[in-house]
Amino acid sequence: MDLSVLNGVIITGQSPSGRLRGAAFIKGAKEAASAARRVYIRLRFYTSLLRPFRPCFKNPHLATLAGNFWRRAIDESRFPTREVLYDTEPGTRVLVHENRPEGEVKGEVFLHHGLEGSSRSGYMVSLAQALCEAGYAAHRINMRGCGGTEHLTATLYHSGLTQDVREILLQTQKNAIAPRFLIGFSLGGNVALKLAGELGETDLVTGVAAVSTPIDLHECVRMLGAKQNWVYEQRFVRSLRARYFRRHQAHPHRFPVDGLHRTKTVFEFDDRFTAKAFGFGDAPNYYRTQSALGFLPRIRVQTLLVQAVDDPLIPFAIYRHESIRENPALQLAAIPNGGHLGFIARSRPRFWLDDFLIEWLESRRNNHPFRFVLTDE
Repeated sequence: MDLSVLNGVIITGQSPSGRLRGAAFIKGAKEAASAARRVYIRLRFYTSLLRPFRPCFKNPHLATLAGNFWRRAIDESRFPTREVLYDTEPGTRVLVHENRPEGEVKGEVFLHHGLEGSSRSGYMVSLAQALCEAGYAAHRINMRGCGGTEHLTATLYHSGLTQDVREILLQTQKNAIAPRFLIGFSLGGNVALKLAGELGETDLVTGVAAVSTPIDLHECVRMLGAKQNWVYEQRFVRSLRARYFRRHQAHPHRFPVDGLHRTKTVFEFDDRFTAKAFGFGDAPNYYRTQSALGFLPRIRVQTLLVQAVDDPLIPFAIYRHESIRENPALQLAAIPNGGHLGFIARSRPRFWLDDFLIEWLESRRNNHPFRFVLTDE
């Protein structure tokens, strides 16, 4: 394998020689998993902060469940939560939970959650705590109608709805002094990447990161429908149906429920309801037009993609797309183990992903390349 195509790694352990072994941190590599097995590295930047990622769970389903259920909290005595409402379009307000350390901050970081999540999702909470401890302000954005805010909008949300995040960034730009960053998780990552592509050259954000992101919606919905993922899909479907039915109760003519009780999969829900509500026609067209994959070539802001090779909900093959290989603004961190939004470490501190993202923020804030010297054995 030509090491010249690589420009960094994720730390995952020690080689027998004492060198650090890493999963490939790739810009242009075709085979992330293969690279992870063949590359050894030495650190160039920020050696004091990065630590090896030794996963608590090698089983991707256990890693995913642990990431979802592991208890996380914000120290409200040090970083109290402030509720901020943003008018993002007529008739729609979005709730953002803001936490910040005392004094001047290093940066303002906007976080966007995944499907049927909220600003209180565990990965949002733990990263907000870590950000504040590192000197950054955290803005935990609820997708419209999520986090108990259905009364603030008469509409649904969808996988490519960038309007709300764009408006929040625009409205907070006027008084911005510190650099601003956008980090999206899962479905929120698709929104973040799509927005970055829509913006192209922009001063709205200094950098964008996307974690466990379904950049090809159709392929990911197909994988979600696999037999081994039945539990995940049914949980999503139950939540989506309940949300839609509440919308029907408030606006019966706008949100008809024909076929709702027969909806058993995410594809069926999107085909019957999401696509119709937003004028996409059907689910395939919705997925085709709203997947971040089609917007990656237009991204110009420095962007980090963090993806576990063993993610049970996202086929890693979609990350071998030429748009990732060919865009110098994109960097792919391919991690062998981690599940979907997992990345729980074997020992404390448990939330390795938080440290890694803060390390990336530091590199962007200081305009340092986020990469390492590579050696082969």
